[in-house]
Amino acid sequence: MGWSTTTFERFALDARRRLGRSLVAAYGPDVGGEATAEAMAFAWEHRDRLEPMANPIGYLYRVGQTSARRLRRTGPATFPPVPAHLEPTVEPGLPSALAALTEMQRTCVVLVHGYGYGQTEVAELLEVSASTVRTHLDRALTALRTALEVDHAAG
Repeated sequence: MGWSTTTFERFALDARRRLGRSLVAAYGPDVGGEATAEAMAFAWEHRDRLEPMANPIGYLYRVGQTSARRLRRTGPATFPPVPAHLEPTVEPGLPSALAALTEMQRTCVVLVHGYGYGQTEVAELLEVSASTVRTHLDRALTALRTALEVDHAAG
């Protein structure tokens, strides 16, 4: 039967928000933004195929990953520097420290600690287990503390 237009529009709004956050976290704003747009175009073209899926946003995340890998410029994801008006509250070394993480570590830490997603929600989106998300979070936080020279006991 397929989704009604209104139902698909509601799905698309939620999917764009969640995909955008996760793909930008993984691939940076330029590539992640383009990959999100391509995944959403795929969603529209194949909406009848997505409707019966248990996790259509997870499927679209994989579509976005494929697009991002095709679109990726040379080198790791890049993030813009911290704007001057945010420097007192945001560690200036954070963009480069995030860029040094693996794609999965960066995605997990940004979604959980940056956007407040639950670990189970991230696991569902990325189609991995919750324990995998926890492992990547632990490794990412350890790497960030080291890169930013933050003492775990103090910070």
